[in-house]
Amino acid sequence: MNRIKWHTSFDGALESGVTKMMAIGLGKIDGARVCHAHARKLGMEAVIRSVGEHVLATGKVIGGLGILEDAYHDTAKVAVLSAASMIRCEEELLRLAKTWMARLPFPAVDVLIVDEMGKNISGTGVDLKIVNRGVINMFNPWPDAPRVERIFVRDLSTLSYGNGNGVGVADVIHDRLLKKFDYKAGMVNAVTSGSLSLMRVPLHFPSDRECFDVVANSVGKFNPEDITVAWIRNTLELGSMAVSRNLLATIPAGSDVEIAGPERQLEYDAAGDFVNSW
Repeated sequence: MNRIKWHTSFDGALESGVTKMMAIGLGKIDGARVCHAHARKLGMEAVIRSVGEHVLATGKVIGGLGILEDAYHDTAKVAVLSAASMIRCEEELLRLAKTWMARLPFPAVDVLIVDEMGKNISGTGVDLKIVNRGVINMFNPWPDAPRVERIFVRDLSTLSYGNGNGVGVADVIHDRLLKKFDYKAGMVNAVTSGSLSLMRVPLHFPSDRECFDVVANSVGKFNPEDITVAWIRNTLELGSMAVSRNLLATIPAGSDVEIAGPERQLEYDAAGDFVNSW
């Protein structure tokens, strides 16, 4: 049983779902390590498909349950899959699930502020297909995602239990995130997947003001009014966000976007942290 959804770090007809659970989930840490190692040469989809077919051939799996979520993470469809048609049906369900996935509604942004990352949000802390990053220091590798110049992550989700795997995707992080870091948990995750760069610790500062100033001053724009900014809770919750005025004009006509509140200034408290807009 598993959610059927896009995988955060590769693209294919089979990504995250019941077949991946047979290949990597049932194999636990050793199976995950072996699958990821072979994927370096063969590609993750090919490994998941091959191992899944071998597991099905044993006759020990009689079926599966695929769960699809909409853009708000509500359960939108539950499908019972027989062993004989599991892989073919999962491919069809994945195509459907991809049409429901939430995305950032603009073509590009200079600074993306993310309130929290964590394993409960994405296997890589943040969904790489939302923030347009790759597992080996690739910048903007996904052609269907907005171009994101800089990423500032403010905190680590409590439900990640210290696992900061994926922190290397950020350009700058707040010190409060680093203080919650369980290096061993993240290290085991990175070594098992082979994506070591995901655990590289980026620049970090003790206040939001310092973090924001660093990323804003690194995008190559000298007039602060020209810098585009988007601020999200996390990469799972994209139903509402704060954006700079100049970003609104870049949202394509016909997009289902509503301006939900009045314009406000970006404010800091006495410690130099944001007065949270949420």
